Amino acid sequence: MAKYKKKKLPLVYAPLGFALSWVGGALAGLAFRRAWRALRHEEVPPDALDPDRGWGEVLLAAAVQGAIFAVVRSAVDRTGAKAIARSTGAWPVAEKADRDHD
Repeated sequence: MAKYKKKKLPLVYAPLGFALSWVGGALAGLAFRRAWRALRHEEVPPDALDPDRGWGEVLLAAAVQGAIFAVVRSAVDRTGAKAIARSTGAWPVAEKADRDHD
């Protein structure tokens, strides 16, 4: 990270980050539905409030969905940040920013 200037670019990164997050969420949802079909051979993943589904399948679906969303979110965020850094020479957010615990 030392090769990039240490300045914030919130105005540049905010709209790009929002757009990338939206696209990433859509891609993660699609990936989850496909993964669930491959794992359980079901078109519709279980809903936590469905009385006909057991704890095991509800929690398995939640774990798979959470893992997929985390991987996609990280990949999308990293790709956007690297694109901004390449085009501006500055990393778009402060170092050690914790986006989940502001």
